[in-house]
Amino acid sequence: MPADSRQLVTAALEFTSPRRVPRHMWLLPWAERRYPEQTELLQERFPSDITWADDVYDIPVEKRGDPYAVGTYVDEWECEFVNVHGGIVGEVKQPKLRDVADWRSIRPPYDVLPHDELAARDRVNRFCAESDLFVLSGCGPRPWERYQFLRGTADAMVDLTSPERGAAELLRAIHEFYLKEVEFWTGTDVDGIFFQDDWGSQNSLLISPSSWRELFKPLYRDYCDLAHAAGKFAFMHSDGNITAIYEDLIEAGVDAINSQLFCMDMTDVAQRAKGKITFWGEIDRQHVLASPDPQVGRDAVQKVARHLWDATGGVIAQFSFELAGVPETAMAVFDEWERIGREHNCGCGTMIDVKRG
Repeated sequence: MPADSRQLVTAALEFTSPRRVPRHMWLLPWAERRYPEQTELLQERFPSDITWADDVYDIPVEKRGDPYAVGTYVDEWECEFVNVHGGIVGEVKQPKLRDVADWRSIRPPYDVLPHDELAARDRVNRFCAESDLFVLSGCGPRPWERYQFLRGTADAMVDLTSPERGAAELLRAIHEFYLKEVEFWTGTDVDGIFFQDDWGSQNSLLISPSSWRELFKPLYRDYCDLAHAAGKFAFMHSDGNITAIYEDLIEAGVDAINSQLFCMDMTDVAQRAKGKITFWGEIDRQHVLASPDPQVGRDAVQKVARHLWDATGGVIAQFSFELAGVPETAMAVFDEWERIGREHNCGCGTMIDVKRG
């Protein structure tokens, strides 16, 4: 009997030889609007093995607008995002907190958490029971990004140099809210807890690794500890070159990392992390997925496979189909991952010899 998606993803995470490489596509509204027929075909031919749990949050009065529409969107923290391009998320132009010493004025949105927790858990649990997909939590703690939304990136960077002025207290308030959020989701039947923070520029970490370890690594360890105590996997996303903290994320307990592999030296990443964490994508969306040549997508998959893939697991075929993405190249990416898995399972290939010809 063929394994279902939940079993496939679990096998990849536990390095117990999934029968094929699990898939996960992040599809932004831009792609669906630009290529409706192609995205439908892509999802039909290569359905994802991972999904997100139902949204069971209460809607606060502060939240206004559509995050993917042109115009202004105000989120539950009362941060205002300005969007000039439909189908993607905008940016905060006017940070809410002008002086970090006024951190007490920030009110974390505890009112968005389900007031009727039993009913909310029951809804999530029914969703999980009715699906054979691997289900990720509907939360996404992002302490560093939230700090930037509240203070602005430039001021946030300055704050980290003098955390005694209120930065540590603001970060603690943000983190305490996210802990409460994660606690709710660990009480449900989801398979994994998701959190995120973009930590890399194109070439390096945004702050010194020592500062990151002091201020942020303990936060992610808390999320992972809560997840593992409840029998869940910990999934994290972080854009940019994060090579310097890969081993720290493993030590913190992250089971699967979604990162921009093509910003980094994959040989170095493999030496640091292969076999110790699952690479939850991704294929480069800056150049590869924007290429009109599907062979560019196939070559990119080959590069990831040569460096990071192992027949026992450790890779989830993931990419984000968004602004500038080309559907034919996206199709080629999943097709190449399927070919690699198929050739291994039929004895035509090995975890090293995955190159065509």
